[in-house]
Amino acid sequence: MRNFELSCGLPPGPDFADLAVYAEELGYRRLWIFDSAPLWEDTFVHLGLAATRTSRLGLATAVLVPKQRSEITAASAIATVARLARGRFRACFGTGATARLTVGQRPMTLRALGDYVAAVRQLLAGETAIIDGAAVRMLHAAGLAAPRPLDVPIWLSVFGPKGAALAGECADGIIGLPNPFLPTATIVSGTVLEAGEQRDASRVREAIGPWRVTDWHMAYAQGGAAAVDALPGGREWRAALEALAPPEHRHLLTFEGHVTHLPDRDRLLLRHINVKTMVGERAEIATRLLKLAAAGYSEIIYTPTGPHVRREMAEMMAAYKHTAKELP
Repeated sequence: MRNFELSCGLPPGPDFADLAVYAEELGYRRLWIFDSAPLWEDTFVHLGLAATRTSRLGLATAVLVPKQRSEITAASAIATVARLARGRFRACFGTGATARLTVGQRPMTLRALGDYVAAVRQLLAGETAIIDGAAVRMLHAAGLAAPRPLDVPIWLSVFGPKGAALAGECADGIIGLPNPFLPTATIVSGTVLEAGEQRDASRVREAIGPWRVTDWHMAYAQGGAAAVDALPGGREWRAALEALAPPEHRHLLTFEGHVTHLPDRDRLLLRHINVKTMVGERAEIATRLLKLAAAGYSEIIYTPTGPHVRREMAEMMAAYKHTAKELP
């Protein structure tokens, strides 16, 4: 038997609910939705729509950005989706690296993340939390929300020993490095090759490009010109971006199209992206999925991109089903 689950991750947008139905039909275990107000539509609206159109598919967030919502707003939204999904919802939080860099702010600290999650847990339990020095509680009357306490799994997206320690204090699972005490998921991009298709084919680069160019985005956002110029094609990419805006507005362009689309300047990078990781025919991808499971991941979140997302979803599921043939 397989000892891991295959899920997928997608941004909130006009076709999210349709793709949720398709993911359920294909057999994905869970659909994780991205969260970044500057980049995509509202996460919870699309979760609600997906919950009403599916019956077996798990739903989760990858990942909620605390600073985009107050603790009580997050708790009320989580309660809403939990009611609609009837036990299929998981809320995962992170420090909001991309979402906050996109608006010119630094990611929140791990301690601030822990305090926020602890307050949300208290609210969902029907308890009173102290937030900004004041008592806060979910006051929803009977019939206006599911009764508290609400049992919703809370996960964290964290990396490194400090993140693992925080997860051990307040999380039911993590997106991050394999954890010996908590179920762990990892996010992967990739594409399944057609028979005889080459790894460096233009279709491959278009399919995986939106995720693979993020190294340049993060380098520029966190390390500036020197960091991105050190990457292949980075100087040319930076020149194209900086020609479009003054310094105080360049953070607004750095993550344009992030993990979904390829602006013209990002296309300059396609010849430099990694076309090896999680790229191969079905049998090869099946082997790589099993290696991730053997490394300690209980769930693999596949993030399909490119012009043919449904094709990518179907082919990765076919590779997952192929893992049964790869098992001893």
